[in-house]
Amino acid sequence: MYLTKNTKEELFENHGRLKSKTDTGSPESQIALFTYRINHLTQHLKLNKKDHSSRLGLLRLVGKRRRLLDYLQKNHIDRYRAIIKELNIRK
Repeated sequence: MYLTKNTKEELFENHGRLKSKTDTGSPESQIALFTYRINHLTQHLKLNKKDHSSRLGLLRLVGKRRRLLDYLQKNHIDRYRAIIKELNIRK
């Protein structure tokens, strides 16, 4: 399995607001998890071009991450700038 419990805890600890393993609800930790999953699915789809169900899952993840980023940009611009800088999501 590509996403183990230890990997998730490390993502939440590094990118969450509270910097703890149990901070799973903050937008920053969810965006970090979605980014990890998006990167994995992107690599999978480069090898398996006809896997349309994974492509649909990838598009849904991108949409979820986009909505969370829009929320942060609208309500907490400093947290938004910090997370896109940490994860290198865009310029």
